[in-house]
Amino acid sequence: MSIDSNTVRKIARLARLKVTDEDVAYYGPQINGILKWVEQLQDVNTDNVEPLASVSQIDLHLRTDIVNDGNKADDVLRNAPEKMEGFFVVPKIVE
Repeated sequence: MSIDSNTVRKIARLARLKVTDEDVAYYGPQINGILKWVEQLQDVNTDNVEPLASVSQIDLHLRTDIVNDGNKADDVLRNAPEKMEGFFVVPKIVE
């Protein structure tokens, strides 16, 4: 698959990027190179390959999931520049 300059401009417009003619000439071959590389990946035979979650077989030791509220509200609010009734006070930004 090969893309032309109009397609590069369309991709830039969809990504909301402003591109010049020099940018189109620069990025066009790069995008074509990426697409050729992806086409090469489609040729790789993966019939007998099991799906992987990771390339290394390291067993992660997970901690037990204990649900609690943390009970740290006073510690957190101690660093607040201004607080009221257990909440942060912030300036109003919407009128």
